[in-house]
Amino acid sequence: MKPRIIGLYLPQYHPIPENDEWWGKGFTEWTNVAKARPLFRGHYQPRIPADLGFYDLRLPEVREQQAELAREAGLEGFCYYHYWFGNGKQLLERPFNEVLASGKPDFPFCLCWANHDWTNKSWQKGSSLQRDSMIMKMEYSMEDHRRHFEQLLPAFHDPRYITVDNKPLFAIWAPRDIPNARQFIDLWQQLAREKGLPGIHFVGYTQNSSGRSTKDGHVSMWSAHQSAERYQEIIDLGFDAVMSAGLGRAQTIVNGKWRKAVYYVANHTFLPVSFRADYAKVMRHYYVSEDAWENVYPTLVPQWDRTPRAGVKTDPLVNSTPEKFQTSVEEAIRLLKDKQPQHQILFLKSWNEWGEGNYVEPDQKFGHGYIQAIRHAIDSYK
Repeated sequence: MKPRIIGLYLPQYHPIPENDEWWGKGFTEWTNVAKARPLFRGHYQPRIPADLGFYDLRLPEVREQQAELAREAGLEGFCYYHYWFGNGKQLLERPFNEVLASGKPDFPFCLCWANHDWTNKSWQKGSSLQRDSMIMKMEYSMEDHRRHFEQLLPAFHDPRYITVDNKPLFAIWAPRDIPNARQFIDLWQQLAREKGLPGIHFVGYTQNSSGRSTKDGHVSMWSAHQSAERYQEIIDLGFDAVMSAGLGRAQTIVNGKWRKAVYYVANHTFLPVSFRADYAKVMRHYYVSEDAWENVYPTLVPQWDRTPRAGVKTDPLVNSTPEKFQTSVEEAIRLLKDKQPQHQILFLKSWNEWGEGNYVEPDQKFGHGYIQAIRHAIDSYK
């Protein structure tokens, strides 16, 4: 049995009218990627794609090539980010809708509801053509939850849809943001059974530690002792499993808690401050013992550098290589050894987040290195 690695997939690589209005005609994720420049000695920017070039996801042949690369890596499928803002409003839905309607590529998939507001901080703030900070606000209602389910029902019934315990896997990026989350989950479970499904396998994303104290509101130092509490909060909301991440806590450990506090305060006021950290050092602290829980699905982080989107006001990882990433993947796989086969899941974060320097697709520097790193780690697991 091999680990079930699912790649989070960004559909931001095609123009849409809203992005034309907010960011300029023809804006896509590539806009910021292409104009990125090094901000310090040895900074790997800009990142230029190799095999697929600066692709357009309206092209079916691009989506087929991505599936072939994912098969090469040993991924089980893609988890497409799904932007539903309420009242039937969607954005960036075209690539997945075409995958669903065409039956191609014949490659497994599931969905992650990216239920967060869009502001002019979503991409580089200075490039916004509007002064308003809020671009698209999330709205919730029980009536809209019904409409949302009906919209996704054809996907849930598609034979390519990834299941866990025979239930379609549906991830949610901000589970704590949903008002009355348990009522929402109960409604969808009822609707699923009414439509011939055994239910939905809900997965909620969370960091394994909080940057704020839940009691007094002060900045915490991202203690690992919070992990069990953080994970249990998601389960108590009615979710079946947790998608876990540990970047904030790990960066704090490597950079030092006082440097992290300075970074936090400065970037929530007026002073842009950037603290970079070594990839391998950070990843040694990324996972926690609770990631071995049966109902926790850890994430894999190949690289991380949001400077194309945010400029200096971010905290990139440096010195990542395919070899170092393979070591991290192997560590994550070891967390799965005592889990049931259906629950031996890892989410690759991400397949193609080029604007966050968070991707494994081939680039000019490493070629297929990160893809091969996943494959080698899987092969060593057998």
